[in-house]
Amino acid sequence: MSLDEKFIPVRTAFYETVGRFFRRLAGFFGYPKNPGMPTTADFKSDVYARSEFIDTLPHHKTYWPPLQRPETWFEMIFGPTPKVDTVPRYIYESKEEGFYNFYIENYKNIYFLPDWFSEFLQVKLHICLDITVLETVREVLFVGLMIYSQIVILRIALSWYIYINPYTYPWCYLAAAVDWTEDVLQGIVPAVLGVNITGSVFLGILGAFADSLNHLVFTMPFLPSEGEETKLLINEQMRNVLVFHYLPILWYRYPIPNEIREFWYNERPDILNYMQKAYNSLDINFLPNRIIEKFDQQKLSSKISLLHDSYSHNVTLTDSISTEMLSKDNLGNTDLLLTNLNFLHEHFSNYFK
Repeated sequence: MSLDEKFIPVRTAFYETVGRFFRRLAGFFGYPKNPGMPTTADFKSDVYARSEFIDTLPHHKTYWPPLQRPETWFEMIFGPTPKVDTVPRYIYESKEEGFYNFYIENYKNIYFLPDWFSEFLQVKLHICLDITVLETVREVLFVGLMIYSQIVILRIALSWYIYINPYTYPWCYLAAAVDWTEDVLQGIVPAVLGVNITGSVFLGILGAFADSLNHLVFTMPFLPSEGEETKLLINEQMRNVLVFHYLPILWYRYPIPNEIREFWYNERPDILNYMQKAYNSLDINFLPNRIIEKFDQQKLSSKISLLHDSYSHNVTLTDSISTEMLSKDNLGNTDLLLTNLNFLHEHFSNYFK
């Protein structure tokens, strides 16, 4: 018999003794008739189902600091440039859904811009299909936070060397760049065993914010709220995805950017034909502004020509009426009206040439 087996009866007796003690103690509070406080609060069925669904979603795994994957000798010596590990967008086209569809894998830790801010970027700043500017800003911000975190680490390491005065040149620049965080967090973060951990806490906050940029997803030309949750077969596995398809709601609320319509008209007439056929019932202009203005000018010119012909015909009929029924003043007014119409017709014809 092993030593562990010899202690099994002792362990069992100890567990039973402790159990009896707590049952007697709970008896003073009405046990077992008093079940105590509920372990979980009552949630609505839809809220509970939503929370259960989110719990089943996978995590978008990233690392901070980013993993080092050198590819050249220069990167092996000096280290590779930190890069954002973003959630990829998979763009696809179909006859039913259109040309500007994409989907992303659904994770529980992804972030989106607020709808109002995404609408502002697309409507006011015209950042619609080409999101290179946003991706560049995110990349620069990520690299900047990475560099600043290294400065914070250097400042923390410098504080452990008591023979170095951090307020002398050139260390004073390093202290000025980091010490302001102590003024902000010193009254919030306590010292541990007499050691100031403000820099370490700030470094953790900095890393969490920088890592969140990896999970930020841009949904242009759609709003984040337009994503539809569904499942797709990816690599022979069913994955939860967010699909953005059909016509973006902003293209219905506001005019489609003219540069996009110019691109359709000049280089992708297939997209233009699809938009005009699929959304013919909606009051949306899919043609470029210059084409619409040209059509409007032609319509206006044709209306003026018809108006001129109509008045000319009326004047001809008037001339055929007996002179006894018309006075000289009426004929003079008719000639004046005809002269004015001829002037207007020539003026508009010269203007629209």
